[in-house]
Amino acid sequence: MDFLKTAAVAALVAAGGSAAGAQEFRANVEVNSQQIEGTNRNVFETLKEQMNSYMNETKFSDATFSPNERIECNVYLTVGEYENDRIKGDLQLQLIRPVYNSTYTTTLFNFKDTRVEFDYREGDPLTYNEQQPENNLTAILDFYANLFLALDFDSFSPRGGERFYERAQSIVQLQQSSGEIGWRTFEDTKNRAAVLNSYTDGNTSVMRDLLYNYHRKGLDEMVTSPDKGRGVITESLGALKTVYDNAPMSVALSIFRDSKLDELVNVYSKAPESERTGVYDLLQPIYPTESQRLNKIKNPEQN
Repeated sequence: MDFLKTAAVAALVAAGGSAAGAQEFRANVEVNSQQIEGTNRNVFETLKEQMNSYMNETKFSDATFSPNERIECNVYLTVGEYENDRIKGDLQLQLIRPVYNSTYTTTLFNFKDTRVEFDYREGDPLTYNEQQPENNLTAILDFYANLFLALDFDSFSPRGGERFYERAQSIVQLQQSSGEIGWRTFEDTKNRAAVLNSYTDGNTSVMRDLLYNYHRKGLDEMVTSPDKGRGVITESLGALKTVYDNAPMSVALSIFRDSKLDELVNVYSKAPESERTGVYDLLQPIYPTESQRLNKIKNPEQN
């Protein structure tokens, strides 16, 4: 994605401007039904096709995207149960961001939603309704589409995704009265309400600043100035300690772990020992069970 164009779009959206343009996403959608036996597979093939069309052909905002700027994401539904037109399973979601002026891509978001249930009969249309989701499946897809937009815009412009967080919040509020799982604020610590809260609550919203500093001022800068960019990344990681101190059970910490720990091994592979040690000392109390990966950050020569 071209940075200048994205920054301009972010500014437009933050200002509440209006523009027409292509759809926002280049989504790879998969539906895995291997756990289901004795069922016509056509229903899952049709579901995959409809989810794919919904994510790639819906216009979720008024922001302008040219075809080569569309946001890359992966949406993998694993069906665990299917009975009486009711699908239960989990949804693995990944959001990908290009690094400016390079061929490298980085993961912004990596999360498994285990609270996915919805009614679906083969051939049922998936229709976008901005005011009120038509059903729980479209509500889930709408929620993550807006969250993806929020995270992507935050990574290119300081807190540039505000409008999309607000839209995601309105979807959560609408669905909380639906009786469907995954939306209620105190239901569990890793449902959709908790994921959104991890970026919008005052105790943990520094994750939004991390998104911008880590990606725009860090990774993007490392292409031309590795030491300078890495230094900003090192500084940005302090947000994790803030979150850990304020809300140690926040799902924001596990999302960062699943999105970034492997990447950090590469980021610090050529860093001075003092910098590597400092990052290790910061991350180790937050991720005490990740000693193998954290040791690769501290001692890259042992990899």
